[in-house]
Order: sequence, then C-alpha cells, then structure tokens
Amino acid sequence: MTAGYKNLTGQVDAYIERVRAALSNLDRMEINAFINALERARQAGRQIFIMGNGGSASTASHFVCDFNKGVSYASPDKPRFKFICLNDSVSQLSAYANDVGYEDAFLESLKNFFNPGDVVIGISGSGNSKNILNAVEYANANGGLTIGITGYDGGRLREMASLSVNAKIDDMQVSEDIHMILDHLVMSVVRDEDLRERNLA
Repeated sequence: MTAGYKNLTGQVDAYIERVRAALSNLDRMEINAFINALERARQAGRQIFIMGNGGSASTASHFVCDFNKGVSYASPDKPRFKFICLNDSVSQLSAYANDVGYEDAFLESLKNFFNPGDVVIGISGSGNSKNILNAVEYANANGGLTIGITGYDGGRLREMASLSVNAKIDDMQVSEDIHMILDHLVMSVVRDEDLRERNLA
C-alpha cells in the first residue's frame, strides 16, 4: 500500500448509514402535508417564498429551480409554481444586513412581495436561525402558511411553523443532505403526478 494512503471506507460506510437511517426516520405524513400545501398554493396562484443560510441557502435556491422550471416547464397544462428565494439577491441581502441587521434581512425582503395566503418556507438545520424566525413570525401574523424544514429537534422553527418536515438527526451535514433529498423527492412526486393525471385525461 502506498505510504500515507488511508483506508477510510469504514468512515464512509458510517456516514452513508447515518443518511440511510435519517431517511428511514422521516415522517411520511409530514412530507405528504408539505406536498399538498405546495400543490394548493400552485392551484391558487400563491407565491411561495423560501430562504436559508449557508448550505440551506443553496438548498432554497435549488427548490426554486426544481419547481419553477423542473415541474412547471414539464407541466404546460398546469398552473406554474411561483417560488421566490429570499437569499438569492446578494446585493439586497447584504444591504439589509449592513443597514438594518442580518436578523431582519429576510423579513424586510419578504415585506416587498408578501400577500395573505402566500406560503413561506424556512430551511434551518438548527431551527433557530433568527432571520428565518422573524420572517416566519411575520407571515404567521399576516395570513401566511408557514413551513419549517429542519434538523436536530426542529428548534423554534418547528414550533412556530404551520407545517414542519424534520430530519430528526443531530448532525448538520446529514440534515442538509436530507433537505436536498426532500427537494428532489417532492419535486419528483409532483411532476410524476402531473404526468399521471395528463395520461388519464
């Protein structure tokens, strides 16, 4: 064996097993409620705001791509999704963070577009990100439907949100893995259900 070469397959297997266990522990009814909330928002023409910090910000952006393009383009006979990612404009986010405070950056961005009945999704591994909680609190107080996508025990976000999908694992990386899988899972279910309905029509 080459000097310095390490066999890390045991650690690789352990990580994969943590992801597998977290997937198995997901509450299927939470996911079903999430899917139905998105579908109702689409049918009603509601906006769906989504946000996160760090890795969760990337996941929020990925949701926008998968639903605004991935589902909507594939389903020309259905209403289009109206996802808006609150962390995608670096200039706007940094302006609010610098001039107002990072804890209110999502809240202030949300106020520009939010209407009663809109959906607000916060992605937070800990469930305790203050800027997400402030935006969710505003949506709750102004007739919005709020959804928390979390890890660990869900934190404050799980308590505050109207609906919740919790990864149920004390591991930030695995929680973020589960959240990304959740995006692809839900996107695939919605797209495939659209296709099934079209074939039955």
